[in-house]
Amino acid sequence: MVESEDLQSLKTIALLGGCRGPIRLSSQSLGKELGISPQTASRRLIALERQQFIVRSMKPDGQYVAVSRGGEQALKREYADYVRIFNPEQRRYVLAGTVISGLGEGRYYMSLPHYKERFGEYLGFEPFPGTLNIRLDTASIEVRKHLDHAGWIEVPGFTADERTFGGARVLPCRIGGQKCAIVEPSRTHYPEDIVEVIAGCELRKVLDLNDNDMIEVEIAHD
Repeated sequence: MVESEDLQSLKTIALLGGCRGPIRLSSQSLGKELGISPQTASRRLIALERQQFIVRSMKPDGQYVAVSRGGEQALKREYADYVRIFNPEQRRYVLAGTVISGLGEGRYYMSLPHYKERFGEYLGFEPFPGTLNIRLDTASIEVRKHLDHAGWIEVPGFTADERTFGGARVLPCRIGGQKCAIVEPSRTHYPEDIVEVIAGCELRKVLDLNDNDMIEVEIAHD
């Protein structure tokens, strides 16, 4: 969990433009913005850098600071919490993690005609034969625990060729602007840190993703 003092400092850096790129920022100027001493501000910067929430560099004209991808994710999670507090009718969740390789089972199931038809009917797109596997970071594992009432759609199972195929539940979401859905087969117990995502396209190719790339899944629930 991010300490409140660190989050306050991170937010201030972002408001000064740190999410758009490196900004010139000294301990004195940050301290003035926060109403704290330069020494305390320096400790805050060190703490943020240690947590990989900011990137610092020294140039001839002074220190430059930029909010990192991890820092942006921390701010987005804080934003999602405030949305849930002040606008509970429109809840927005963000899951963050890294892309990993799966076992190939998703490709088989997403290629079955009945599953393709059912998912197309419930989600509005015919899934690409394969899934994108994501290992969630620690904070997102906690966010995931709040998703049980986030708008899951139950997709029933079916029987074909004397074989029974289980149902699943899907949760519409977006990755990089691409419409997709988290899928959880009813017969499979997934580790709490892994999610599988289906989409109407090959997300790895469309978004140029490789294993270990950082990624965010945005979920909005009316």
